[in-house]
Amino acid sequence: MARVSQDYYEKKRSEIMEAAYRVCIRKPITSVAMKDIIEEAGYSHGAIYKYYKDLDEVICDLMIRVNRQYSFDEDLKEIIGRYGSAGWQNAIREICALLAEHMVRMGTDLVRMSLYCAVFTVSEPERTRQILEKAGEESISPLLDSVSTLKKYLEALIKECRLHPVRSADEIIRFIVTYYSGVEDSYVLSEAGNDPGESVDSVPGQLFSVLADALIPMLTGIGNDKKQKGEKK
Repeated sequence: MARVSQDYYEKKRSEIMEAAYRVCIRKPITSVAMKDIIEEAGYSHGAIYKYYKDLDEVICDLMIRVNRQYSFDEDLKEIIGRYGSAGWQNAIREICALLAEHMVRMGTDLVRMSLYCAVFTVSEPERTRQILEKAGEESISPLLDSVSTLKKYLEALIKECRLHPVRSADEIIRFIVTYYSGVEDSYVLSEAGNDPGESVDSVPGQLFSVLADALIPMLTGIGNDKKQKGEKK
């Protein structure tokens, strides 16, 4: 394909992606149809199929685009590299602040879309599996993409600083991921009933500050003594 034609082809696919994004932030992805994207893009029914064979291919490309745009694993590695194990408590606070910044950068529209995607996964498991297989490694969300980096850091902290956490690194990671999902819910719901005098963007910042306050004693092992005494009784 000639260079000009390739540029034109990519431009059209990009226009379709933008149309798909606008549709998916307006309505649950489970109810999105190809005709919705065709109408949003202003294409004829036949023209759009020159660029995408079906709706699932559009969803796959949209997921890849969003994951690439909002990846924060490099920022996480920068924080870890800056503080190392010596300043780990400050690192934990900055990591939690990074999670808040990431959510605010995504915005409530995109966070709501991710919640719709979770429903899609439950209601359409076979379609989801096929889409994820097509996307490969790029199907991994920015949060889950950062899990490996964060887990290695926590394991290194526990060893190097001789910490006695109340839970294993794996359990702490699961706690963080679950907490993140809960903040997503609060972030989207706060937009719906937001007080005009209060910024909805403050919600993630406040809640992830609480997470930092919980993680530090969890890693230092505060509570282990009481747990051990209870087990002896």
